Amino acid sequence: MLDWVEDINWTEMLVDAGLIILKLIAIFIVYSIAKKIGSRLIEKAFDRTKQSESSGRVKTLKAISKNIFTYFLLFIVIGNVLVLLGLDIATLLAGAGIVGLAVGFGAQGLVSDIVTGFFILLENQIDVEDYVTVAGQDGIIEEIGLRTTKVRGFDGTLHYIPNREITSVSNHSRGNMRALVDIRISYNDNVDRAMQILQEACDQLASQDEMIIEGPDVVGVQALGSSDVVIRVIAKTQNMEQWAVERRLRKTLKEALEQNGIEIPYPHQVFINKSE
Repeated sequence: MLDWVEDINWTEMLVDAGLIILKLIAIFIVYSIAKKIGSRLIEKAFDRTKQSESSGRVKTLKAISKNIFTYFLLFIVIGNVLVLLGLDIATLLAGAGIVGLAVGFGAQGLVSDIVTGFFILLENQIDVEDYVTVAGQDGIIEEIGLRTTKVRGFDGTLHYIPNREITSVSNHSRGNMRALVDIRISYNDNVDRAMQILQEACDQLASQDEMIIEGPDVVGVQALGSSDVVIRVIAKTQNMEQWAVERRLRKTLKEALEQNGIEIPYPHQVFINKSE
């Protein structure tokens, strides 16, 4: 009953198994070395282009090039492993065409992700380090991949957004940004005098702040509130510096109004009691 067991050449089988394991180890070692060398070459190639390209665009193309290179290496590794295991790649590829028809409907989302990601890169809609609004999320682009785009929210959350969900893009980082500050004064104060004081403070801040590209300018009365007059100030700033400039503007304008005795009112209500 166990004659077939005795006919097996265990020594030869163990030797063959050992050779296969060694070859598999060698394949993965070569893969690791090739991946490291290829990644370094890609980084060096893109580092040379920083003089002529924006840093965000360089980082975007560098990340996508690494992804494509990694997928290409994995494809080669899988092919070599299959050959090593004695499988016929041609037969597998022919069968994959039939299987592909069966799973095609399930892979529509993946294909849509890749196609959308390709056009996002081709049209240069967004780059790494851009401040954007995509798929209802605000944040900074950290990585653009073939399948997903990573957006870091301002609370630190990292959002993984499938590319097919990026149906519209609002890129807030293209060109100079705008800082906008509304200052409120009381109805008892002279509006023209307040605007003159605010403009003088703006001019002084502009001479000291390198992040301000244009302005700040007092554009005039923006609104008449229930207990205040709203004066608007705008300025153009360097990319991603608008919030810092707004904070400095508010502080500077508040101090200027206080030094000149102009009131920044707080909400108040007047109660009238009727007596018979």
